[in-house]
Amino acid sequence: MQQRRLGTSSLEVSAIGLGCMSMTGGYSDTPDRQEMISLIRTAVDRGVTFFDTAEIYGPYANEELVGEALTPYKGQVVIATKFGWDIDPVERQPRGRVTSRPEVIKQVVDGSLDRLGVDAIDLYYQHRVDPQVPIEDVAGAVRNSSRPARCSTSACRRRPPGRSAERTRSSP
Repeated sequence: MQQRRLGTSSLEVSAIGLGCMSMTGGYSDTPDRQEMISLIRTAVDRGVTFFDTAEIYGPYANEELVGEALTPYKGQVVIATKFGWDIDPVERQPRGRVTSRPEVIKQVVDGSLDRLGVDAIDLYYQHRVDPQVPIEDVAGAVRNSSRPARCSTSACRRRPPGRSAERTRSSP
């Protein structure tokens, strides 16, 4: 499979990536977990090296699934995950609002790392804009995470007045 550089980062990914959102339900019934793990591993065997998930998918269940499925391929694949939703960590239910406050980002990075079973997230980015938090504060919180090398590459979205969302990239 062809490989591509992801933006201006040092990440090399397969030309075809696998978005894993619906593998834990969401828009349909919840698929069989073992079938989804098998699907992810078959994708790797066929050359796919780029996998996308988010803490909100499930919530949390999708990161757990992707982490379990890709454990045998550590160091061989690139995992992207997203933050920015206010999720009750006990009930595992969204509270219906976004949050990208720096103190929250530090907590959710740790949760994503644990669920994915990795030491660093390859691509970590903001899922939805939090209009209450300046984008510079969001980028700084991701960049200055408490664990060293937690996020290889990060991206945040900014929405200037009257314009559509743009991505800005920052790397620690």
